[in-house]
Amino acid sequence: MIGINLRIDPKPNGRIYLSIGHGYRDQNKKSKSITIKSLGYVDELISQYPDPIAHFREEVKKMNIEAAEKKEAEIVYFDKTIKLQSGATEKNVGYAALSKIYHELDLDKFFASRQRGKKVEYNINSIMKLLTYSRILAPGSKKKAYERRNWFFDKMDFSLDDVYRSLTLIQKMSDALQVWIHERILTNYGRDTTFAYYDVTNYHFEIDDEDDNLRKGVSKNHRPDPIVQMGLLIDNNNVPLSFDLFPGNLNDCKTLLPILKNVRQKFNIGKMVIVADKGMNTGSNAYYIANGRGWYIFSQTVRGGTKELKKFVLDNTGYTNVGTGYKMKSRQFTRCVEIEQEEGLPPIKAEISEKQVVFYSEKYNKKAKQDREKAIQKAQAIVKDPTKFKKYNTHGAAKYIENLEYDAETGEIINTKSKIFFNIKKLEEDELYDGYYLIVTNCFDKPDEWAVEKYHGLWQIEDAFKVTKSDLEARPVNVRLWDHIQAHFLICFVALTIIRLLQNRLLGKHYSTKIIESLSRACCAHIDTNRYMSYYYDDVLDDIGKSLGIDFSTKFMKLSDIRKLLGDTKK
Repeated sequence: MIGINLRIDPKPNGRIYLSIGHGYRDQNKKSKSITIKSLGYVDELISQYPDPIAHFREEVKKMNIEAAEKKEAEIVYFDKTIKLQSGATEKNVGYAALSKIYHELDLDKFFASRQRGKKVEYNINSIMKLLTYSRILAPGSKKKAYERRNWFFDKMDFSLDDVYRSLTLIQKMSDALQVWIHERILTNYGRDTTFAYYDVTNYHFEIDDEDDNLRKGVSKNHRPDPIVQMGLLIDNNNVPLSFDLFPGNLNDCKTLLPILKNVRQKFNIGKMVIVADKGMNTGSNAYYIANGRGWYIFSQTVRGGTKELKKFVLDNTGYTNVGTGYKMKSRQFTRCVEIEQEEGLPPIKAEISEKQVVFYSEKYNKKAKQDREKAIQKAQAIVKDPTKFKKYNTHGAAKYIENLEYDAETGEIINTKSKIFFNIKKLEEDELYDGYYLIVTNCFDKPDEWAVEKYHGLWQIEDAFKVTKSDLEARPVNVRLWDHIQAHFLICFVALTIIRLLQNRLLGKHYSTKIIESLSRACCAHIDTNRYMSYYYDDVLDDIGKSLGIDFSTKFMKLSDIRKLLGDTKK
C-alpha cells in the first residue's frame, strides 16, 4: 500500500505486533515499504489503549492527512537509525543548471533532427549531454564519463562503444552545430558581435609520430611533442562564437582568415571589429578585413619594428599625459604589405592606411623588467654551465646569449667554451622599449583611448583558454582518431559556451571555477526509500537558483520531485 499505513503482523507465538510503515515506489517503480515507527505488541499496548489497533489506525489516518497537506511532513517520520549509503548511491543535481542552458539552446532538438534518418540505435543527444555535463563537472576521459553515467538522473541507455561511435557523427555536425548555437544565442540571449576577439592556442599530444594534423610546431608549453592548433573567436560578451582546429605546424597568423570567412559565409553577421594580438597582424589579415568593410585592432611589435618606427616611439614629441605614469600619441600611417595568394602564385603588393597608437605605462615598464629577470638569470646560468641545458629549456633566455648553438639531433648545447657570452647590448636595447605598446587600427574616427581600451579586452579570450585548459581539462584528449579529436574539442566548445552563458546570467558575479565547483558539489545521497537527501548548498547555488528558477536548497526530495525539477529545465 502506497502511503503511511498500520502494519498488523501476527507472530508464530500467537502474539500480534504493530508498527507504522510507509509504502513507496522505488526507482524502478516497484512497490516497497519501510518501517518508520515500531509500536509494540497488542497485549502490551492494551494497558495504554483500550483498542490499540483502532487507536493507531486513527493515528495513521491523521498522519496521512497531515502528509497530504504538507508533503515535507513525511520526512519527520523517518527512523533516525537510517544511514546514508556511500559510493554509487551519490547523484548530482547541480547539472540541472547546465541542463537549463543546454535546452535553452535547443541542443536536444538539434541532435534529434540530425539523427533522424540515420541508422544508429543509440541516442546521440543523450551521449552529448553526458559528455558535455561530465566535461564541466567531472572532466576526464570518455570512458570515465561513461563509467560515471549513473551520477546523473537522466537516462543513459547506451554502451561505451556507442560513445566512441557517436564521436564520428558529432564531428560531422560541427559547423552546423556552431551556427545553430549562434542563432539560439541571438534569439534567447542577444549576441553582441560589434567586437570579436581572436587568438590561438595549442594542445600537445604525448606521442612519438606526427601525422597530417598532429605536427610539431611552436608549443605554448615549450614541449617537443606534436601539437594541434585551436583558433577561437568570442563575441563582445565573452561568449564563444566559433572555433576550428589546424595542423600544429601552421603559423598562428594563417588561422584567422579561415575562421572569419566561415563566420561571414554561414553566421549572417555584419561588420565586426576584430581584436587580436601581434601574431595576427599580417598584411594579408589586415587587407582582408579592411577590404571586407570591417575593422581591426591589432598590436604590433616595437622591438621588431623598423628604425623609423622605433624613433617615432621613443621621441617624446606629441605624447599626451593621460593620468599618472601614462602617456599616449598617434599618427596615420600607410603600410606597404604583400598579400599572399593561392599556392604557386606570387604575392600581391598593396598599401593599407591605418592609425598607429603608441601608449606608455610606468606600471608596464616595471612589470616587463620583473618578467625578464628570470630569463636573465637563466641566461647567466647557461653561460656558466651550458651542459645543464638543452634547446627546449632555454626558452626566453637564448636571445641574451651570443653564439649559442644546438646539436640538431639531441638538442644539447654545443659547448663552444669561451665563445658563449651574455649579450648585455641586447638586454639594454630591450629595456629601452619597456612599457611601450603599439596598436594599429583602421578605425580612424575613434579616439586613441577607445582603441587601447578595446585592445585590453583581449584578456577575455586569454581567460577562455584558461578555463578550457584548467576547468574543463581539455588536455589530455584521450582519443587518437582525428575525427574523435575534433569531436572532443567541439564538446569543450559547447561546455565553454554553456559556462559563459551561465556566468552572464549571473551578471559576472562568480568566476567559472567557483560555479563549476559548486555545481559539482551539489549532490544528494539515496536514502533507503525513493527519497534523496542533499548535503551541499552555498551562495553560488543560491544565485544560480534564483537566476534560473531552480531550487537547490531543498534538503529532502522524493525521486518524483527531482525528476520534475530536471524536467522543468527541459521545457
